[in-house]
Amino acid sequence: MDGPAQDLPPLYVDREYRAQDLPLLLVDGEARGWHPRAARKRFRAGLTGPTAGVAAGHTQVNLIAVPADWAYDMLLFCQRNPKPCPVLDVTDAGSWTTVLADGADLRTDLPRYRVWRDGELADEPTDVRAYWRDDLVSFLIGCSFTFEWALTRAGVPVRHLEQGRNVPMYVTDRQCRPAGRLHGPMVVSMRPVPPEHLAAAIHESSLLPAVHGSPVHCGDPSALGIADLARPDFGDPVTAAPDDIPVFWACGVTPQAAVMASRPPFAITHAPGQMFLTDARDEKYRVI
Repeated sequence: MDGPAQDLPPLYVDREYRAQDLPLLLVDGEARGWHPRAARKRFRAGLTGPTAGVAAGHTQVNLIAVPADWAYDMLLFCQRNPKPCPVLDVTDAGSWTTVLADGADLRTDLPRYRVWRDGELADEPTDVRAYWRDDLVSFLIGCSFTFEWALTRAGVPVRHLEQGRNVPMYVTDRQCRPAGRLHGPMVVSMRPVPPEHLAAAIHESSLLPAVHGSPVHCGDPSALGIADLARPDFGDPVTAAPDDIPVFWACGVTPQAAVMASRPPFAITHAPGQMFLTDARDEKYRVI
């Protein structure tokens, strides 16, 4: 791929798909109907995998935790780039709880995490209690998995759900607006949409701006600097129908791209596609 990915450190591209990290809808056919609390209990016990379609109708969020002396830069980065980084909660330093999920533990209740040191991937554990620090401030950022339920209700096919795969995500050549020491490219997720469903996909997602809202681009991927849809930087490739239009939404993996580009000394994030499930219903963030 041309563009900013060339300048980022090794381990940036995430094309190694673990055999144990199957989409959770394949692991348990009831995962769509789980209550988020039940899903988090399973994750705490070691269940891993992409969370697309899990606990349908509930809000999913991205996680990034940074040292307190980087927290203002991260908050400003999110404020200046609200499309990829819509913040739903920010914790106090050292706290592992959130108002979005009563009784949840941000250190244990995601399927898989990523631990970063100086902008490089150091570990991908299922529990980060051993890495947690008293100065970490966590940002919970809306995820587009949330509006997939609305797309499905509107009759829009969601190909990665149909195919039992993680959503494909790509680094673009669009640079985010920098903030303090943080800078980096925008990341997008892609869903192939049949032409007759394009208007519905745009409309339904636009009603949920807190989870990225409407697409940032429809059509030719080269307009975003994406050379090959079959080679996503994160997640899995999906098979599109012949007439499908690639539709791109801003993605909450963008802060991870900023970590890799800006190289803070330490950070903890979710693994791409393996989100934190909140107790909030998607209707809470739906605008009319």
